[in-house]
Amino acid sequence: MNDHSSSLHSRRKALQKLSLGLGALALGTSATKEAWARMPSVGQERKLGVALVGLGIYSTQQLAPALQQTQYCRLAGIVTGSPDKADAWAKQYNIPRKNIYNYNNFDQIRNNPDIDIVYVVLPNAMHAEYTIRAAQAGKHVICEKPMALTVSDCQRMVAACKAANRELSVGYRLYFEPHHLEARRLGTEGEMGKVKMVEASLGFSMANPKSWRLDKKLGGGGAIVDLGLYAIQGARRVIGEEPVSVTAQGFVRDKAIFKDIYETIFWQMEFPSGALSNHSTTYTSYVDRLYATAEKGWFSLHPAFNATGAKGETSKGPMNFSPPQYQQIAQMDDFANCILNKRKSIVSGEEAIKDIRVIEAIFRSLETGGSVKLA
Repeated sequence: MNDHSSSLHSRRKALQKLSLGLGALALGTSATKEAWARMPSVGQERKLGVALVGLGIYSTQQLAPALQQTQYCRLAGIVTGSPDKADAWAKQYNIPRKNIYNYNNFDQIRNNPDIDIVYVVLPNAMHAEYTIRAAQAGKHVICEKPMALTVSDCQRMVAACKAANRELSVGYRLYFEPHHLEARRLGTEGEMGKVKMVEASLGFSMANPKSWRLDKKLGGGGAIVDLGLYAIQGARRVIGEEPVSVTAQGFVRDKAIFKDIYETIFWQMEFPSGALSNHSTTYTSYVDRLYATAEKGWFSLHPAFNATGAKGETSKGPMNFSPPQYQQIAQMDDFANCILNKRKSIVSGEEAIKDIRVIEAIFRSLETGGSVKLA
């Protein structure tokens, strides 16, 4: 989307169709020393200002409320193509008019010292363009997942932020959620021995032909890009390794709705240690779980990934955590601390590229019908 003027109309239409929220969002703070060790005390005169780009359901129901509870950052501005939304948000959150932008004057954000961080919350195909433009405007960037639709776009985003000396983070909220941190600890520290197998799946009903998520050009390929990404993360982080091969199978039952994307995808991954993982993602029914079995026990999250919050259990008993309502509080505060303390985010662009590389391999497997090796 390099031709801004020619694509403005289509972007506005896409933004107006943001009527369905992300299917797996909202958790809490860390339950382990690992997480809060990344959250040092910071002396500062003001919280870092965040501008939300795109005011769909996720910004409305998750990010804006979370920013009312963050310690190191605050909601300072918005970018929207809707004058009605601009008025409503300005009133609700006391946002000055000078901190409200649209898609015509977005680049003028470079002149606004109130805004330190731009959070890109647009349809997937727009992530690369607005991340790059935000960095070129001198702002640090959080890009909502998926980072982009291709590894090459992700690499351009990383390069643009490095060239501008700006930090880049991706909206991987589950990296800060206590149940997921505990699952990662159990998987990688060997308390139950080596993990042998992981099952991780996420899906929900999205048979809405008007949703941009079912538009391949805007969404990028259906549930695997939107929801399956979480399942990929679950296996990668619990096993503590990167997959070396992937095999996938795709299905379409309702061809009137799913015209150029898969309705349901199953896939399997192999890891260097010999561990295996099995996954599914779909836009036609509900599934939300992570299960790992190891040499001396098992642990599971069910639900694992969605907005209602995770619940966990192990072969030794339940996981007992009480996270805050919004998992994005820890996610955004950690990024603010990265900026203030000049350290790299654990949910960096480079980290997110790992998932996009796997998704590209899944698409290649679907095309070829065979296993695809990952470098």
